[in-house]
Amino acid sequence: MTLTADAATTAHTPSPRTEPLHAVYRPAHPLNLFRTVGMLIRGPKDPTMLVDGTTLWRAARTPEGIATLALRQSSEGVHATAWGPGADWALTQLPRLCGADDDPTGFDASSLTAAGHPLLADVARRTSGTRLTRTDLVFDALASATIEQKVTSYQAFGAWRVLITRFGERAPGPTPRPMFAPPTIDGWHRIPSWAWHRAGVEPPQSRAIVRAAERGQRIADAVLAAETGDDRERVLTSLPGIGAWTSAETRIRALGDPDAVSVGDYHLAHQVGFALTGSRVDDDGMLELLAPWRGHRQRVIRLILASGIAEPRRGPRLAPEDHRRR
Repeated sequence: MTLTADAATTAHTPSPRTEPLHAVYRPAHPLNLFRTVGMLIRGPKDPTMLVDGTTLWRAARTPEGIATLALRQSSEGVHATAWGPGADWALTQLPRLCGADDDPTGFDASSLTAAGHPLLADVARRTSGTRLTRTDLVFDALASATIEQKVTSYQAFGAWRVLITRFGERAPGPTPRPMFAPPTIDGWHRIPSWAWHRAGVEPPQSRAIVRAAERGQRIADAVLAAETGDDRERVLTSLPGIGAWTSAETRIRALGDPDAVSVGDYHLAHQVGFALTGSRVDDDGMLELLAPWRGHRQRVIRLILASGIAEPRRGPRLAPEDHRRR
């Protein structure tokens, strides 16, 4: 089976599989697989994704059931092997996972040089293979982003690991270590309150996920059906406990939104401000600085993060207090 850049739109008939499926995706654009898809990894012990040598492994719950993907890039393209009832769907969706739908039309790296940021223009040229990935799995992206609200990455990734391994489903295939696909939407809804607490998820975040799960697949369908980023934002922020930051993070991961900006992030405005002006700014200042690249603001943010430009640390790293045994 060979996939091309337009294979994501090809219809297929799902069927139960006991043997793995194989495909080679040959992108019509430069592609760095690990930089593109690897951004979805939620920490070094993520039960849904890992890198083993030259192979990127991913476990997901697709609309047709769980699937495990093993991806390896060569000069011929991306070699994919898939296991599980969702294998057909995972392989059909593979081009979008690798950024086939990412359209940089209207973004010119030379505009960064003209704006006085030649280093970022150079990063854009050197990382041309970095695409904006999309999983098309809205609820899983929403759940992971909600868990990451107002906590450190260390806390969020730990909670994600505990919940997925406890309430998810073991992924099929010869994975390098046990991997798990996230729960069904109903499974998220049925996680008991004590389990959220033991995982380190605060009540506001757990309630937001449970309330979103009460709407079932309807919320994901509404997001996918929305035509613009603003429309998707309105759908997501209509949910209790979901604000601009969580909406943006969900759209970045599930839909590869090139213009999403995670307003409200503890660090992002400072990073953008320092990279573009040498000084910290707040969210309003960040949006003003990014305004010349509206339509591609997430693309510029990715370049800033990839550039290594960072404000010197002013103090020790935050050591969050663990309240789970109180």
